[in-house]
Amino acid sequence: MAEQQDAVPGFRKDTVDKLLKGFFKEEKNKLSGDAALLMAELLKVFVEEAAVRSLKQAETEDCNQVDIEHFEKILPQLLLDF
Repeated sequence: MAEQQDAVPGFRKDTVDKLLKGFFKEEKNKLSGDAALLMAELLKVFVEEAAVRSLKQAETEDCNQVDIEHFEKILPQLLLDF
């Protein structure tokens, strides 16, 4: 049997391309591969930070599970930090 490698979670390049191209003002604008990979890494860090802060918020409230309410409470912090 072949061993499976642990995949690092992240965003696919084509997903990032589509997301960013939605913000382009002109159709002729292009996105380089390096820029897409960099943005994918930034999105991954942003999501990881949101998860950690939501977990800490849940722990502060003595909850065993992170809910959307915990995320909503930390969202202003994320928007100010980035």
